[in-house]
Amino acid sequence: MAGVWMFNNGVVRLVEGECPRRRKVLIHVASGEVITSYSVLERILLSLGWERYYNVDYDDHDHDPNLIQFHKASTIHLISLPRDFNKFKSIHMYDIVVKNRNEFEVRDI
Repeated sequence: MAGVWMFNNGVVRLVEGECPRRRKVLIHVASGEVITSYSVLERILLSLGWERYYNVDYDDHDHDPNLIQFHKASTIHLISLPRDFNKFKSIHMYDIVVKNRNEFEVRDI
């Protein structure tokens, strides 16, 4: 029996099929800091050797002005994130975790 117990107007009932959605956050392991903005993320990525990647060739069909990108010179890795931090989802968090082993982790809150 999966569901959530709801308390409403003094009555407790089981609402089937509804599970509370857990929000995921990206954590910088060394500092324990929660990534709450791109300025926080960029500061940490820069300290790890990443650089902002600016694609200045506007004829390039791969260029998307809605993205913020980071590149690490010693690798072929590119991190692409939505320019709007409100669209920063778990898939982006896991991309950062994979490309920065032992530096970040994703947690449920």
